[in-house]
Amino acid sequence: MAANFPQCLFLLIFVAFCSYLVRFSSCQPSGYSQAVATFYENPTSPGSGGACGLENDVASAPYNAMITAGNQALFKQSSGCGACYQVLCTQDQNPHCSGNPIIVTLTDECPGACNNDPVHFDISGIAFGKLAKAGEASQLYNAGRISIFYQRVACNYNTNILFKVDKGSNPNFFAVTSEAVDGDGDLSLVEIQTSNSSWVPMQRMIGATWSVGIQPDTQKPPFSLRLTSETKQSVTAPNVIPDGWQPRSIYKSNVNFPNNL
Repeated sequence: MAANFPQCLFLLIFVAFCSYLVRFSSCQPSGYSQAVATFYENPTSPGSGGACGLENDVASAPYNAMITAGNQALFKQSSGCGACYQVLCTQDQNPHCSGNPIIVTLTDECPGACNNDPVHFDISGIAFGKLAKAGEASQLYNAGRISIFYQRVACNYNTNILFKVDKGSNPNFFAVTSEAVDGDGDLSLVEIQTSNSSWVPMQRMIGATWSVGIQPDTQKPPFSLRLTSETKQSVTAPNVIPDGWQPRSIYKSNVNFPNNL
């Protein structure tokens, strides 16, 4: 019997170790990675579209305040604007977490100390509360900083792409923000075609806002816009910016990307 004791002890240790691995692996949902999350200002904050050029549009449809800022791992020097993420927190991370996922769009940058974490989401106050169990959002707000799981997902807004003419646009300068972009969500290229010109690449001005110089005598509206996603898919919105366009006006296209990655 004594001769078998070390073997039995080894077996017990092995079983305990395997049980630990199973428990540990079950804590992180398949396909997700780990991150840190905080929230904007207060529980009723819709967040911001500042660094991506979306301004206060994030508070209303199609974003409905379900947005987030991200550190450079997500923001990517503004090229990450528009990407969508599914995030959740479990009771292992905080007892007030529901474990139910929500989807948020990256619309702003979380600078400074957010970059002390490998991946950091600064979620709108409204969206942050939706991570909690029913009736326990206040406890999650009190925690302030929580661990979460996240994964990249396709954007799906159930609408076509919206183009908002930037407030600084004038007859010699045209800038436009693309909103409600399905699929990848983030863009690698925006091109413009005037009524009597070939396609001209625009320059990223800020986040999802792209700009170009205009010769009003020769480059006349209507303007068509061609968008290329991060994964090099393209869609064209013909004549989407009409003659007589105005700064801050929003023009709805008849196109969008497939809602998959």
